[in-house]
Amino acid sequence: MGLFGSFDISASALTANRLRMDVISSNISNANTTRGEYVNGQWQPYRRKLAVVEPKTNSNFDSFLQAAVGNAGTAQAAGVRVSEIVPDSTPFKYVYDPTHPDANADGYVAMPNVDMLKEMVDLMSTTRAYESNATAVNAAKAMAIKALEIGR
Repeated sequence: MGLFGSFDISASALTANRLRMDVISSNISNANTTRGEYVNGQWQPYRRKLAVVEPKTNSNFDSFLQAAVGNAGTAQAAGVRVSEIVPDSTPFKYVYDPTHPDANADGYVAMPNVDMLKEMVDLMSTTRAYESNATAVNAAKAMAIKALEIGR
């Protein structure tokens, strides 16, 4: 790994965690949205979204050359990326409110499958991951500065 490898890895994690925070904030802001998507002539509630994070592999010439030579262990992952944002498949919650405009014939309203407790836990863990990667970037920057000072 070169001098800037740790910067690349931490930067990709910062980007992925920022997107995860955006998805979580969208879930929180739509926790009471009963008309989120129009499907088959009817409104469906907002469906919780999840960001799928996966490792990002090097696709440069050096990684392919090292794999072909047999040194596949030297070709390292270059961080993470959000591969897709998928809807959560948990069922909607039903609340009895016959006065609501979206109530069905029995008086129940389909509410989004957003659980505020889960969202807050996800937000806290994502924030901690973001902070730890920011700290890693600062530590790598400090090491690079100290390495440059050795040459004086």
